[in-house]
Amino acid sequence: MATVLITGATSGLGRYVAFELARSGHRVLAHGRDPGRTERLVAELRAEGAAEGAVADLSCLAEVRELGARVAEAFPALDVLVNNAGVGSGPRGAGRELSADGHELRLAVNYLAPVVLTRALLPVLRANTPARIVNVGSAGQEPLDFDDPEFARGYEGFSAYCRSKFALAAWTFALAEELAGTGVAVNVLHPATFMDTAMVREGGVTPWNSVADGAPGVLALATRDMGSGGYFDGTTEARAHEAAYDPQVRKRLAAVTEQLLGM
Repeated sequence: MATVLITGATSGLGRYVAFELARSGHRVLAHGRDPGRTERLVAELRAEGAAEGAVADLSCLAEVRELGARVAEAFPALDVLVNNAGVGSGPRGAGRELSADGHELRLAVNYLAPVVLTRALLPVLRANTPARIVNVGSAGQEPLDFDDPEFARGYEGFSAYCRSKFALAAWTFALAEELAGTGVAVNVLHPATFMDTAMVREGGVTPWNSVADGAPGVLALATRDMGSGGYFDGTTEARAHEAAYDPQVRKRLAAVTEQLLGM
């Protein structure tokens, strides 16, 4: 059975997936931003199986790095990482928001945080092969403007969300190439469209699907060999935005990412 870290586990899709994994006999490491909610979730999960909690604000990259270091030390058997936490488009017409580090918030949480956390945990994952990284993306993808990656000009919330999910997909494909032959698989998926979550309702959208509809894709990629470097719509292999496969786009994304992370 796997040891799985799932970010954003205190609500929505993450919470549902955490319970499904615990019931199936996997050891769940549930991440949340709020200590109280995380503690309550872990208590509920323990009624179903093995669970631990981890608290961090993913909009602060220092906390993301600290989370990675803590998990690597406390859970040397970690073999699955599910980067599920995310920030939606926000209420319609809402202005641009910044993370604790001054990055555009959606890019920070939906893209930079998974990059930093994954890098921090790669040594552990590589030591526990076959290991899996599951990036929860979206069918909503829009190429980044590399001249304005932080979306300082003409900001729009839904567009910012789609840009962050495009970056996540393109980075997933590049990482899969980097990890080829290591026994660590990495895939990205669109779980389901407009699931009944706080994120979707905040955006003023009437939900089309339940979180139960989005869970099978995440669970399949977390627990089964589904190859590496794929984009999935639920459990079905699909195509991401064509630009995400462009080597030049990935090269520019890598350079911008290094710059944003101050490496």
